[in-house]
Amino acid sequence: MFDFSFLVQILPAMMQGLRVTVMATLGGYAIALAVGLVLALARRSGNRAVRHLCGLYIDFVRCTPLLVQLYFAFYVLPSAGIRFSALTTGILVLGLNIGAYVAEVYRSGIESIPSGQWEAARSLGLTSVPIWVKVILPQALPPMLPPLGNILIGLFKETPLLAAITVIDVFGTANGIAGVTYRYTEPYTAAAIILLAVSLIAAALVRRLEHRFRPAQARAGNPGRDWSGAG
Repeated sequence: MFDFSFLVQILPAMMQGLRVTVMATLGGYAIALAVGLVLALARRSGNRAVRHLCGLYIDFVRCTPLLVQLYFAFYVLPSAGIRFSALTTGILVLGLNIGAYVAEVYRSGIESIPSGQWEAARSLGLTSVPIWVKVILPQALPPMLPPLGNILIGLFKETPLLAAITVIDVFGTANGIAGVTYRYTEPYTAAAIILLAVSLIAAALVRRLEHRFRPAQARAGNPGRDWSGAG
């Protein structure tokens, strides 16, 4: 039988686990956004070696399991003198892993900009930074928001893997409670509801950002395009 009083008792521990989940998700996502941008720009470099090196990194990260990367960073790298706390290691690995996927989103968004936009900006005498800030990014950002939002939600659901390196998130907390009390219904139900609620909130925020940036895209010259995928 489902025991609501037991559920109330374990909620504080579950919320502490949620705090770890949110920290790992936001920290990893912030690193992924920065790493992805560096990779995307480097892949547009005129230096062939830099382009190939970034391409190899992206292929390697995307073709090896995240769990293996976590084990390697937490259990192998300390033998080489590279050691971080479990949570810091998890955040770094998540960021470096997801950054490879974010880089492809950035690249597709940037390459969707017609070459005439670059040429027009240069003909006006704009230098590199104003071209990116005032011309390219305002047009490239709206189509990138949906996949970036999906990556954020997917990252949130990847955090239970951090239990492999002793980081106890909301799902790990549920596992611990179930292992001690032999009651499985309440902790796993609570974990599922909490994860669903946070995912729905994140999805709603992403949709609001999409709506927020649609007028900017319309002013850029594509008023009839629907970036939500419905059009």
